Amino acid sequence: MQVNLIDGLLQESEKQRAEQVLNACVHCGFCTATCPTYLQGGNELDSPRGRIYLIKEMLEQGTASDATRTHLDRCVTCLSCETTCPSGVEYHTLVAIGRTTSERLAPRSPWQKALRWGLRNLLVTPGLFSGLINIGRKFSALLPAAVKRVYFPPQAEKMALTNPVLTANTPRPALERGTVLIVRGCVQPSLRPETDAALEKILQHCGVPVCISAAVSCCGAASFHTSGEAQARVLARANIDAWWPLYEQQQAESAPLRAIVSSASGCGVHLKDYPHVLADDTEYLEKAQVLADLMRDPVELLESVFDESTPEFLEKLREQKLVFHCPCTLQHGQALPGRVEALLHKLGVQLPVVTDTHLCCGSAGTYSILQPTMSRRLREEKLQSLQASHPETIITANIGCQLHLQAGTETPVRHWLELLADGLQPS
Repeated sequence: MQVNLIDGLLQESEKQRAEQVLNACVHCGFCTATCPTYLQGGNELDSPRGRIYLIKEMLEQGTASDATRTHLDRCVTCLSCETTCPSGVEYHTLVAIGRTTSERLAPRSPWQKALRWGLRNLLVTPGLFSGLINIGRKFSALLPAAVKRVYFPPQAEKMALTNPVLTANTPRPALERGTVLIVRGCVQPSLRPETDAALEKILQHCGVPVCISAAVSCCGAASFHTSGEAQARVLARANIDAWWPLYEQQQAESAPLRAIVSSASGCGVHLKDYPHVLADDTEYLEKAQVLADLMRDPVELLESVFDESTPEFLEKLREQKLVFHCPCTLQHGQALPGRVEALLHKLGVQLPVVTDTHLCCGSAGTYSILQPTMSRRLREEKLQSLQASHPETIITANIGCQLHLQAGTETPVRHWLELLADGLQPS
């Protein structure tokens, strides 16, 4: 593709990255076959190829319209297109640049700006989200059943009452070789504390030392995808500042960290992308790369842990009728498709085949709030595929997908780590 980006619109480093991505795209159209938003309406501008054209035009002409921003907003950033692309186009790099630029060239209305600001700061303000959830918990008996099953399920209520350490900002010493640092994030400790508790239980059962991150804050993904890229970089630096002393301490003690883990695949993919988020930060880039190399999804970690010593599981783990929803952030973002299914299969868990597993459920972080119509359509199609086998429980690997799917079905939706933890043979 011939690319002639105008000078002065982007920083030189951003301009070079945009040119690299644009030059890599050959407009073959393979991406349209796996783009969930394009498949909904067949609108070329709601496909990766169409959005690439819009971004190229904007960067060459220095102008953008509300339509440009609208079609970029409709992208769920599922990265299914990157999995499909034969040319290795890093679409997520270009769409991030495109969104930031369109914000400047075609400013949002005050209401749209306020909504995105509110969503970002609800998550990143310490104690605000958890405080609101705690207030809601006190009045949960008065709420509709559909709201309670999403935000106040029985297992989360029990954990909130009996295990306050999971919601406290309490660091734990980690001086043992091979320690795993668990990153809790901003939403999950309040809404699904049982997920991190399950991961910790499994690791401790296998003799793996665990340290809970003292930095109970957002990874920055929500800010990064809601016009708050600068805030996302601030959050990334804050997390690095919290983890770097521990990393150095472990190195000095000749007891290196085994991994840094988030049990939410949406957070995990963003944490692994910190070198890209801080690509122009000379002070933090090297630290970001070092820590990103330690980032692991729970399935990557447990594969290696179980290779060393596979724990015994109760028969009830294999007796349940389950179906697995693989989040986009796991299969496309982290490039780990089929890994959870394979691990469960080794443990004797039988999972049915799900049609169109590559398509997004419509959660995509704040997307379900900002693009509710498209989000609900995608959820309906996903639930139809998942419930075709009439499962007792839907399992997944990301808090966002878990909440979003639960809002559309009475079938319990749980994290796959919970099933493993519940099924452990007592030692």
